[in-house]
Amino acid sequence: MSLKCSSLRQPPLPIPPLSLLADKCKSMHQLKQIHAQMIISSRIQDHFAASRLLAFCALSSSGDLSYATRLFNSIQSPNHFMWNTLIRAQASSLNPDKAIFLYMNMRRTGFAPNQHTFTFVLKACSNVRSLNCCKQIHTHVSKSGLDLDLHVVNCLVRCYSVSSDLNNARQVFDEIRNRTLNVWTTMISGYAQSFRANEALMLFDQMLMEGFEPNSVTLASVLSACAQSGCLELGEKVHVFVKMRGFEMGAILGTALVHMYTKNGALAKAKALFDSMPERNIATWNAMISGLASHGHAEEALDLFRKLEKEQIVPNDITFVGVLSACCHAGFIDVGRQIFGSMKRVYGIEPKIEHYGCMVDLLGRGGKVLEAEELIKRMVWKPDVVMWGALLAACKNQGNIEVAERVVKEIIALEPNNHGVYVVLSNMYAEAERWEDVTRLRSVMKQGKLKKTPGWSLVDGDK
Repeated sequence: MSLKCSSLRQPPLPIPPLSLLADKCKSMHQLKQIHAQMIISSRIQDHFAASRLLAFCALSSSGDLSYATRLFNSIQSPNHFMWNTLIRAQASSLNPDKAIFLYMNMRRTGFAPNQHTFTFVLKACSNVRSLNCCKQIHTHVSKSGLDLDLHVVNCLVRCYSVSSDLNNARQVFDEIRNRTLNVWTTMISGYAQSFRANEALMLFDQMLMEGFEPNSVTLASVLSACAQSGCLELGEKVHVFVKMRGFEMGAILGTALVHMYTKNGALAKAKALFDSMPERNIATWNAMISGLASHGHAEEALDLFRKLEKEQIVPNDITFVGVLSACCHAGFIDVGRQIFGSMKRVYGIEPKIEHYGCMVDLLGRGGKVLEAEELIKRMVWKPDVVMWGALLAACKNQGNIEVAERVVKEIIALEPNNHGVYVVLSNMYAEAERWEDVTRLRSVMKQGKLKKTPGWSLVDGDK
């Protein structure tokens, strides 16, 4: 009977390989269970299974980079895939410099970097904006014979561009004969993002002449150059090209067009495009709000901000710069105070020096000089000369000599050679008929052989 029963029993299901289970992980809890099984079964040195665990920890949105680092350190003789996986993850982390140190350790252990290693470590160099690191990695690339690999070249061009070395970026670009669209786009973007619009547009023309068809990323970079250089006509041609070729008006391309139109003062076209866009992100809203504000359409900018709030779109710090600028242009002191206060209270956004600068300008233009001075004193940021200069301009317009004297001391402390402020204060004394103070201040300037710094002045009546 027992034999019969045993013969009817189903054989146990085979246990899936640990590497397969690792590939199916959906949480760190599951991964830790598999990791424990690997340790118990002495499979932790199975490189294939361990690499799957490492990939999930390091690269998955549900992963844990610190756990991935500990796992990596526990593996004897990690292979190329493991090194590259962790370097890739660290390059995109909040501490991309760790990827550079990891790359250095990889070389010390005798591992030769491959094309994947270089693309990941160059991304880390780009994220830390390290020109020195970029140049060193470029040397390693050349010694490895990968200086013609298009993926590596693309990363080199980008790394030099974001590190503000466009000469080297262009040299790398020019040395490649069989360029891809990605390489063209990266070089054009480098020029555009460095505010060298003419070079960006010239390179775009060359790209078209060589028969390349631009994609949405290329066009977004060209539109950025059009915005900087005031090339409305070319920007409109790009818009026509987008329509004719049937490009999807996604958030990136649509935002670039809105930005181009607003920078060139074509607000009606910008607003029509903004309203028709099927997909908008916060950058799109920011482009429209800032465009309206900079051209004096404060009410429309504020209306758009209120619409943003009603649609429950979360603003960012750039949004508030645009809105506060609108308040400043229109002199909406109470509204500006309310919006500035809501940044931390409602949205948890710590005001930056740009936001304080807008408020100081707003309060100063509205005659609230003492309030503006107190706001500067409460700042966690160290005020710069631009902010003090805005307050000094307000003091001049309001005839507030007492505050102006304190402001001049602050400016001189920051820029001892910025003697134009003495001239401003001397003129204020003269307007108030305080001739003794005029004589005293001019004597101070004469004794110190001080002259007005060229190009530094306050515009009368800047209200």
